[in-house]
Amino acid sequence: MNLLLLYPILHLPGGRERSASACVSKRWLTVLSGVRSAEFYRSKAPRGQSDDMNVDPASNNIESISADEDLEVECDGYLTRCVEGKKATDLRLAAIAVCTSSRGGIGKLSIRGSNSIRGVTDLGLSAIARGCPSLRYLSLWNIPSIGDEGLFEIARECHSLEKLDLCQCPSISNKSMVAIAKSCPNLTALTIESCPNISNESLQAVGKYCTKLQSITIKDCPFVGDQGVASLLSSASSLTKVKLQALNITDYSLAVIGHYGKSITSLFLSGLQNVSQKGFWVMGNARGLQTLASLALTSCRGVTDLSLEALGKGHPNLKQMCLRKCCFVSDNGLVAFAKAVGSLESLQLEECNRITQTGILNAISNCKSKLKSLTLVKCMGIKDVSPETLMLSPCESLRSLSIRSCPGFGSTSLAMLGKLCPNLHHLDLSGLCGITDTGLLPLLESCESGLAKVNLSDCVNLSDEVVFSLARLHGATLELLNLDGCQKITDASLGVLANTCPLLNDLDLSKCSITDSGVAALSSGVQPNLQILSLSGCSMISNKSISALKKLGRTLVGLNLQHCISIGNRTIELLTENLWRCDILS
Repeated sequence: MNLLLLYPILHLPGGRERSASACVSKRWLTVLSGVRSAEFYRSKAPRGQSDDMNVDPASNNIESISADEDLEVECDGYLTRCVEGKKATDLRLAAIAVCTSSRGGIGKLSIRGSNSIRGVTDLGLSAIARGCPSLRYLSLWNIPSIGDEGLFEIARECHSLEKLDLCQCPSISNKSMVAIAKSCPNLTALTIESCPNISNESLQAVGKYCTKLQSITIKDCPFVGDQGVASLLSSASSLTKVKLQALNITDYSLAVIGHYGKSITSLFLSGLQNVSQKGFWVMGNARGLQTLASLALTSCRGVTDLSLEALGKGHPNLKQMCLRKCCFVSDNGLVAFAKAVGSLESLQLEECNRITQTGILNAISNCKSKLKSLTLVKCMGIKDVSPETLMLSPCESLRSLSIRSCPGFGSTSLAMLGKLCPNLHHLDLSGLCGITDTGLLPLLESCESGLAKVNLSDCVNLSDEVVFSLARLHGATLELLNLDGCQKITDASLGVLANTCPLLNDLDLSKCSITDSGVAALSSGVQPNLQILSLSGCSMISNKSISALKKLGRTLVGLNLQHCISIGNRTIELLTENLWRCDILS
């Protein structure tokens, strides 16, 4: 570097002058970005003048940044920036580094993809490292041109780094990850996804040097195995959140988790094809996960009835359980788990097709003292048949019931649930095409505490009779009602809702058989709290509804009129002018 050029650059008095000089040419910008923040000569700024062109001394807020005007200040005071796609170039990163260096640089940087012609390379990341020594959060996503050299520079300069997120960065290897582990002792959160050159060596270094690590996510890294995971989990005693997805680990890793995971409160395991029933059974029986509160298992062949029961017995403080695509779990395992775990508050089952109506009902009955939320999604094994005579106890603690896209769930199942769940506040039955007015009514009558949120979207066989019952039984407590796709709902429902639901604030009538008369009826009622109204796809609503919509707009903050083909552009313009507080989708 030319010393005659470097000398005046080092003696620029403040951020204003450095930012201005960076605009002279790309060469000046490149030279400035290669200088560490600490190497600039610190001269005393004139009285009354801030050293940073970007900060108002009185308000301490960002005013303007010539090279990067999209910078934001987070609530913790850090400058943050997200650079995406075509904007992700070395020159952009250099400009960010130069323009913020007088304040120690940005604290949070996310780079999503890069310019296909002038993409981000190690040079751009090195500029960030030199200009932003206070960097605390770095996220790199889908950047094949960044390798070890850029991350080496981050390790050398950014010792305050707390969170590192690497996704689809194939050129980054163990060399730079080891350097990060050794040089960034404050690292608390690490995510590594689809990085094929990162293996066990990196995890061993992280476990050894990053003693403050609290959260780890490893996904789809083919060379990460038992050696790395076991070393990390047995060393990082502060870990509270662990996510392991699509890794070539075996039962051994789960045994280590079960024995050493004494601080883990949240555990997510997905796609672990080499872990057998024994691995999950040992993890439960090791009794080391005493503080585990949330457990999610997805597409794990080793999750069976036997291992699920062991998990329930071994995790006494478990509050949230999610099972997705666990094809070997049946009613026996679910009920045994429900009996074993004593503090479960939330249970979610998705695509667990061996579980039937009987298993669900028994599990609810056995979780009667704590369970607050039950979610079933795409469980094809549930059939609407009259169950055997069961001695079931009501689950009075259950407040939220969500059954989505379970085509076998029908009127008989709903009637049984109604007897077990008398205190529901939230009800989501979206996508249940088989339920009818007659089948839903017993459940509505059983909810003694009053429903507040009801989602019946795409329940195509429901009619106005259900709305009448909802208004009669729960009108005083109803706050949200989603009827999207219920084509049998007509104007008659709106007249009832308008006069019996004073707390209603979110109403979705998309693709219902609503006309101008229905909108007029809704506007004539007492709706002091209605804030969100969706009429998307209601083709029979026309320009005649403008007066009613203006009246409703006194309280609305969101109005969806998309695909209302009978409403003209001029009407939309008038509504936009009059309802200036309301966000209108058209």
